[in-house]
Amino acid sequence: MEYDGFVENVRLDGDRLANVAAGDLATPIPSCPGWTVRDLVAHIAQVYEHKIECTRLGHAPDPWPPDWPDADQPLGWYRDAHARLLAMFGESDAATPSATWWPADQTVGFWARRMAHETAVHRVDAELARGEATPIDAELATDGVDEILRIMLEGDWNDDPDDAATGQRVSIETGGRAWDVVLDRGAMTVSDGDGRSDARLSGAPSDVLLWLWGRTGDDRITFDGDSETHRVLRERLTMATQ
Repeated sequence: MEYDGFVENVRLDGDRLANVAAGDLATPIPSCPGWTVRDLVAHIAQVYEHKIECTRLGHAPDPWPPDWPDADQPLGWYRDAHARLLAMFGESDAATPSATWWPADQTVGFWARRMAHETAVHRVDAELARGEATPIDAELATDGVDEILRIMLEGDWNDDPDDAATGQRVSIETGGRAWDVVLDRGAMTVSDGDGRSDARLSGAPSDVLLWLWGRTGDDRITFDGDSETHRVLRERLTMATQ
């Protein structure tokens, strides 16, 4: 997916989120224990503000977060921040410099992708508070699987080693793509899938992405192979997405 596609998904899912959130802000979010719709909306507004400031300043804002004058009206604040984030994306392109937490990519393009996925997953959270969630766009969800595996999960885990991770390989397949994750005690390695694995999980793109983010149950996913490998992956993902 290209820059304009990510931005369009921020617009669509962001508008949907605002519409779903309207109503009782005290409703609990089942997929985010301890949060209400009010907490969710305020969180996303603050996330949007942070990305706007990272781009405006060229460095991460500090101190953070400030006191927001509209924090007592979180839905209005969210709508305003969403509109200003879209305006910032419209005034930029994928190569526009911006401070990000990913050293390899210091561009607005990184934030367009990240905010598309942030907004989509939290839109599902809001829908779950009101009833049944609707699927995430298949192309976006497939890219989201790549993002969570390569940006959130892959890397050095020596600060939180897992003795149960002994080099198992799990294949994740969806949307016509496949990834292999090697689970080592102090590292997670992700590569394009080659069909050699101890375990495999697959499903529709939205279901796989939401499972990786801990937003849907095992019943929406097809699991094959070693169950312990799936358990180790689930625990690592939970830590990676906290």
